Amino acid sequence: MQETNKKVLVVTGPTATGKTALSVLLAQRLGGEIISADSMQVYRGMDIGTAKVTPQEMCGVPHHLIDVAEPSENYSVARWVESAAAAAEDIFARGRVPIIAGGTNLYIDSLLSGRDFAENEGDGALRAELSAEYDRIGGEAFRALLREVDPERAEKLHPGDRKRLVRALEVFRLTGQTITQHDAHTKLRPPRWASLRVGLRYADRDALYARINRRVEEMVAAGLFDEVRNLLSGGLSPDCTAMQAIGYKECVEHFQGRCSADEAVDAICMNSRRYAKRQLTWLRRDEALHWIAWEGAPDVAAAADEIAARWHGA
Repeated sequence: MQETNKKVLVVTGPTATGKTALSVLLAQRLGGEIISADSMQVYRGMDIGTAKVTPQEMCGVPHHLIDVAEPSENYSVARWVESAAAAAEDIFARGRVPIIAGGTNLYIDSLLSGRDFAENEGDGALRAELSAEYDRIGGEAFRALLREVDPERAEKLHPGDRKRLVRALEVFRLTGQTITQHDAHTKLRPPRWASLRVGLRYADRDALYARINRRVEEMVAAGLFDEVRNLLSGGLSPDCTAMQAIGYKECVEHFQGRCSADEAVDAICMNSRRYAKRQLTWLRRDEALHWIAWEGAPDVAAAADEIAARWHGA
């Protein structure tokens, strides 16, 4: 049930739109603390490629859920939601404002919806069995098995999406309920807390893409390739979840001799732009999202004024 006396502020948007600077300024003005909603900033040692907030950029504002896992771990949305909910409740208990800032919108939506993952944590043995079955019969045949019990979800998934196909069938085998049914029930639940949700974007899409390209150049200049090389030389598998992040997988391909350094940089830029487009598509579904569209260079102070006024109901 929604706790109406508790309200969180969300600052989201595509990559490279100024979420970090705005969220820090809002935290200073509203007496807030920031909960990072970034699926890759949870990993230690992955700083440059994730554009992780630096101690200087934090400006003394407490940040939560950064550097909480090793890159070798398979960090899940369920684990993040549990940790983020606990962090928010602790912030509330100290009379401060939780500010959820980041671009991993699956994490944000799952947290705000009040979804409880505990009932479907999974079964390692069953997952291994289903994964082996997928490998044995192939994606098309495995999707046909899912289609028998959950045709709606099967149609949404590509035969090559091994992880989600296996997970969908696993949930049905464990609970007798399809993921489609589970999602429908989740939508009926009231939100976990009240919220003011702010989305950042550029009025001109080309301006966003130019900013993304510049950020990638800055990452490379800051030592992105060295960061990835150090992770690999430290024993991290190039196949682990963390190394599939944009910026890391392209560097890995370069080190494996599949492309030149320049080609890897071009691929990072292209994949980052595509990711930003997907983020915008996701966010446009939220009719309650308050958009701030940068016309040129982000005016973070003016945006903070506007959001603070909305927060206080002015």
